[in-house]
Parts: sequence; structure tokens; C-alpha cells
Amino acid sequence: MKNLPWNQAAYGYVPQPIATTLAGVNMRLTPGGSVRIADSSNFPISKTIAAALVKLQPGAMRELHWHPNNDEWQYYLTGQGRMTVFAGNGVARTFDYRAGDVGYVPFAFGHYIQNTGTETLWYLEIFKSDRFADVSLNQWMALTPRDLVRDNLNVGPELLDVLRKEKWPVVKYPGFSYYPRNR
Repeated sequence: MKNLPWNQAAYGYVPQPIATTLAGVNMRLTPGGSVRIADSSNFPISKTIAAALVKLQPGAMRELHWHPNNDEWQYYLTGQGRMTVFAGNGVARTFDYRAGDVGYVPFAFGHYIQNTGTETLWYLEIFKSDRFADVSLNQWMALTPRDLVRDNLNVGPELLDVLRKEKWPVVKYPGFSYYPRNR
């Protein structure tokens, strides 16, 4: 079979590419893993769906964040993880996942995902939207005046000094152990 140019099909031409690769596309590499995003900004035909391929190394987590534009659907590809989702009025739920599981986060609910295993956790974040959008709690607090964060959260410089103005969607978390702690 002859390979055709991306826009040439057996019965004519398609107006835009209908395939893309996530290898290196819009990748955010941080200590602990990476996030690769496919949406209408780098895959123009994608008008109704956006996705992120997330890689969490052991001892890493997808930092606390929320999505301001839509619900999140997840598909876990490899490894195992734990997600905590925060709703209003102090309500939170924690769920454990492994390869083949599907997760869901309602619109604008805060959440984070930890790799709880000894191998790399890979999963997809998928949105019914043409654009991927997230808000990092860490970055949000770092960009808020220090006095406001200090006074409202009653925190000291040990927290304020480690907040990052640059978003790191994947971070290593302190105190991680591969083995359950004795309770």
C-alpha cells in the first residue's frame, strides 16, 4: 500500500490532519514526571476534545489543581495511584486506581493524584473541550500577595517560601515510602 500525504485520502483530501503524536508535543517535564497535552492549539481538528497524557514516577504526584472549563474523565494505563477529590463544604473523597480503571472529577472540583506504586503511573486526562486548562493551587497561592495568604491560611514562611510562581503539574512529594506505614 502506498503511503499518502496526511491530507490525501483514497477519495479526496481532508482539510486538516486527523492524526497527531504526543511525543514531545507541548510537554511539561518536571521533577517526578511529565504532562503532554493535545488540544486545538496543537491539533487543530480537535474542536470538542482535549487530553493530557500524564506520567507520574514513583514518589510523584499530579499537584492539587482544578479545571475551570469542564469535567475530567481519566483512563489509567499503567501502575497504580490514589486520587483525592475536594468538593464544597469540606467534603472530600479518596479513590484508588490501577491500570484499566476509569476516574471522573466534576467541573471545578480540586483534586490531586499520587503514584502509590513502585512503577511509573501513566494515565490520560480527557475533557469535552477544545482547550486543556487547569489551575494550580501552588501557583495560585504563590501569585497571591504573601500577607493575604499568610493571614487567611494562618501559615508561616516555611510554606510561603516554597510556593512556586511557575506551574509544575507533576511534583515529588516529601515523606513518600513504597511500603505502607505501620498504623
